[in-house]
Amino acid sequence: MIPLTFERSSFGRHETFPLRFGWLTKGIRAWANDNDIFEKDEAIVELGVGKNMVEAIRYWMIASQVVIPNGKTLEPTEIGRRLFFEDGWDPFLEDDATIWLIHWLLASNPADATTTFWFFNRFHKPEFTGKELQDALSVFIRENLRSRVASATLKNDIGLLLRMYEPSRVSKAIPLEEGLDSPMALLRLISHQEGTKAHLSRPEYRTRLPMGAFAFSVAQLFEHTKEQVIPVDRLLHGDGYLAAPGAVFRLTEECLIAKIEAMIAWYPRSFELRQTAGIHQLYRLAPVSSLDILTHYYEEKNARKAA
Repeated sequence: MIPLTFERSSFGRHETFPLRFGWLTKGIRAWANDNDIFEKDEAIVELGVGKNMVEAIRYWMIASQVVIPNGKTLEPTEIGRRLFFEDGWDPFLEDDATIWLIHWLLASNPADATTTFWFFNRFHKPEFTGKELQDALSVFIRENLRSRVASATLKNDIGLLLRMYEPSRVSKAIPLEEGLDSPMALLRLISHQEGTKAHLSRPEYRTRLPMGAFAFSVAQLFEHTKEQVIPVDRLLHGDGYLAAPGAVFRLTEECLIAKIEAMIAWYPRSFELRQTAGIHQLYRLAPVSSLDILTHYYEEKNARKAA
């Protein structure tokens, strides 16, 4: 989890390619075979894609926090190792929780996925056009960041965000490969309003949000802030600098509270929800590791499969 700062931001590094199924696994496996692969021409052959796609894969690995740059090469993070190595929890994104988790990791990384962080944590209009998004993002950059970004770059970032999160629309004008959905489209966090230029992204009661991804996001917020108590309103809306589960997952307040109550039952003796003077607050009763929560989730899931 990374806080928004004035100095660190990133735009346009995706080479206009949305994150695709298999890219994170392919990138991690290639790195495991050769730690310097992304600095070599052989990466084109090893990954089986063009040069621009090699750069896109490298970018999405960093943006989704499964690797971090280390000098000229990359270093897998602990979550990257546990998810995508050969004996990893879910290297082929077979569990919906992993896709929700990758979404959280993108939307909680303003340093490397600034547009995604901004949209899910700072932009709250439920209906909008691409032009409205671009204009709002431009204002946000001017008021909050050191960066000065060309309008063409912002337009590309907004277009890519919509392509990546919206289920694809069949069109003869779109090449088959470009029409394949990104895994993020399965979350249905953004949709196109048919017959218009408008797009929708509204808080909903999301029963499909898996407990593993939700509990991980809550635990990460406690880990980063080192606080023992977080108001539910902050979990819902955030403070503008750190990602908020309610905003990132587009949850209604009712759904957020229901998810918290379910989390308390699922991971006992760690959290408690209290209400004082009409204000709901979530208490951390003991140190809780976000990685331990994921371990609990995937081990429980695998045990059910084996039963």
